[in-house]
Amino acid sequence: MKAIIADDEPHLAQDIKRRLARLWPELEICAVLQDGMTASAALQVHEPDFAFLDIRMPGMNGLDVAHKAPDSCRIVFVTAFDDHAVKAFEQAAADYLLKPVSDERLEHCVDRLKKRTHAKQDELLAKLGRLLEKKPAHLRWIRAQVGQNVHMVAVDEVNYFKSADKYTVAVTKDCEFLLRTPLRELLAQIDPAEFWQVHRSIVVNVRQIASAHHKLMGRVTLELRERPEKLDVSRSYAHLFRQM
Repeated sequence: MKAIIADDEPHLAQDIKRRLARLWPELEICAVLQDGMTASAALQVHEPDFAFLDIRMPGMNGLDVAHKAPDSCRIVFVTAFDDHAVKAFEQAAADYLLKPVSDERLEHCVDRLKKRTHAKQDELLAKLGRLLEKKPAHLRWIRAQVGQNVHMVAVDEVNYFKSADKYTVAVTKDCEFLLRTPLRELLAQIDPAEFWQVHRSIVVNVRQIASAHHKLMGRVTLELRERPEKLDVSRSYAHLFRQM
């Protein structure tokens, strides 16, 4: 069995490659690419059995790459949940993994591919339909009351969110705002491609991560671009930063 991996974020592509090697040592990863054009060419050159594709890539997106893939190649999309999901399942994708991909979810995907189960297209679309019904649009603005004033804060300006009992603190470059929403509820409303949970009490804006520092016992701390404090990553989420 052979596979290719295509993702414009090299450290995520290498992370998937490493974890696949552990879960499925018999699978040969014959190429790791960073754009759609080279991924499409690799499909013709290597004729892999599987392709793990990001959807949003430069040159050619993952959907176009999948459309040009040989019929014998089964496609697994590894990307954030967005409006491309319906098109992905219309192309009868073997699976659809949401970033950041947990070890448990990737293992489930590998088991599915090993069994070579061929779910019918209408069954896949039905499952996706149920997901779409449950998932609202991502939150873009948050309202935070400070004294008698209500502040409108753009979600993409938040460096990170941290749990504070039944409330959540939104930390921006210069301020901290107390929100009357538990972190668990807020996590379901923000874009998982932009905000990664790195601890049971911390969700960080990926664009604000400057570097990840690896310590003894597999521990990781994050340095931010606009804040002086460092954030601890719990062991459950350390795999997100193995290539940083």
